[in-house]
Amino acid sequence: MKVQAVVVEILPYRNCRVKLENEALVVVHPAGAATRNFERVRPGDKVEVELSPHDPGRGRMTRLLEG
Repeated sequence: MKVQAVVVEILPYRNCRVKLENEALVVVHPAGAATRNFERVRPGDKVEVELSPHDPGRGRMTRLLEG
């Protein structure tokens, strides 16, 4: 399930804590082109997140959204 989120905190090992639209906090890691093409993510950036079906508290960041 893909949702939009806002980066709240940068964690070690390229992980981030993001806030979803429903105010839930989730820990995500970069995936796909975000790992191959270095994209700097800062607190306040909007990202697209794919949530894990097994653990709703984890997910992966699929892309950086503009604006």
